[in-house]
Amino acid sequence: MRQVPWLSAVVAGALLATPALAQQTSGAAPSTPAAAAADNPIDPEAIEALKRMSAFLGTQTAFELVSDGAIDVVLDDGQRLQFGERSTYKVRRPNGFVIERVGDYKDRRFTYDGKQLTVSSPRTAYYAQVDAPPTIRETLAVAQDRYGIELPLTDLFRWSEPDGGRVDDVKEALYVGPATIGGTPTDHYAFREADVDWQIWIATGPSPAPRKVVITDRTDPSSPQFVTTLTWNFKPAFDAQTFAFKAPAGALPIRLTAMNQ
Repeated sequence: MRQVPWLSAVVAGALLATPALAQQTSGAAPSTPAAAAADNPIDPEAIEALKRMSAFLGTQTAFELVSDGAIDVVLDDGQRLQFGERSTYKVRRPNGFVIERVGDYKDRRFTYDGKQLTVSSPRTAYYAQVDAPPTIRETLAVAQDRYGIELPLTDLFRWSEPDGGRVDDVKEALYVGPATIGGTPTDHYAFREADVDWQIWIATGPSPAPRKVVITDRTDPSSPQFVTTLTWNFKPAFDAQTFAFKAPAGALPIRLTAMNQ
């Protein structure tokens, strides 16, 4: 089976960024898709919308997020299957997170307390722990580079970086129009990169958080997609035990092996 790739470069920014210092601005009214396409393949307002979103996310030192999504898996004969999954995030910057991914075919829990990263599998009752750097930014880099661990929807972490994340990779960008996601008014934008198309719905008003994401892999003729809606809580109640891992009764520790060993 061939699975749509996770974009390793969309929640990594919200974990990584330091609080934004730039003042939030409302920006100009979005242009129409036709006008953007006629003048420039990259609509400046679409890029500015990403930067406003990033500036807002960068001010959030703690948050909870629920991502309800579906991911396509393509069989060798080209048939496309869809699997559902829910990921929940509890984040305390700069040095704590708990990310739980529950899917139709795999469950994983990632716990980081500022000192250790724990990867656990509730279905199989195994867990592995490794020493981790003192910040989320460094820990994510170690997880990916040393152990090949890619956390769910990691591009979201980059989106709270001051430059909007992924902006340098954008080849085309346009404003699609207004839409309502889960009762929240949003603006719908579409972006194209070398091998990937992605769409994002950003809440209007003073809290421009992303509310829906669609990612399309153009390297596969079947164009598999990842689709998710996002529900945010920017006033979470965390305590000292939120980011502490406690092994369930009967769970067995295993070794997390570094790549190239």
